Amino acid sequence: MQAIILLGAPGAGKGTLAEGVRNATDYIHVSTGDMLRAAIKAGSQTGLEAKAFMDKGELVPDSVIMRIVSERLAQGQPTDKYMFDGFPRTLEQARQLDEVLAKLGSAVNQVFLLEVPTPVIVSRLSGRRICKTCGAVYHVTNIPPKKEGICDQCGGPLYQRPDDEEATVLNRLDVYQRQTASLIDYYDQKGILIRINAGTNPQAATAELLAKLA
Repeated sequence: MQAIILLGAPGAGKGTLAEGVRNATDYIHVSTGDMLRAAIKAGSQTGLEAKAFMDKGELVPDSVIMRIVSERLAQGQPTDKYMFDGFPRTLEQARQLDEVLAKLGSAVNQVFLLEVPTPVIVSRLSGRRICKTCGAVYHVTNIPPKKEGICDQCGGPLYQRPDDEEATVLNRLDVYQRQTASLIDYYDQKGILIRINAGTNPQAATAELLAKLA
């Protein structure tokens, strides 16, 4: 079993790069969100515990998240390759992930840190617009609709999510920096942190990541 991690701030392009890696390799793309939804749908005890927190609008505790991760990995095959997207988020999650993988005779092989200048991230996120009707995603500069404020696909109105407003984006980046600074050091000291320039176009960033993938 092999495991790699994509680390990056909100708007760094983790989802886009993960899709590129998944299409070009045999890595299985896993995210805590996907695993949570799968556990809840399956009606497992851990899934039901997670649902109880989510139904109350509370964050799912690390202990429950790690059980879901452990259960998901235990279902895999020894030859499976996993790509974690935006997980772990904290140093404690990273240490617990190491313990889970060690029990399976594995370890994190590489951690890719997607580096993007703050002004680029702010522009990416604050410029995002979403259709209220069909959910199509646009960007005022990069992917503008043919008619301002109107969805090309269904004619629905476009809006900006509250968490994409500039002040909120800056706060999200501040939280990310405080949360992950120790995480970056942790993997850097292990000698498995690889920095990727994700401030360019997604194709170039994906190509750089694939070239450095062991």
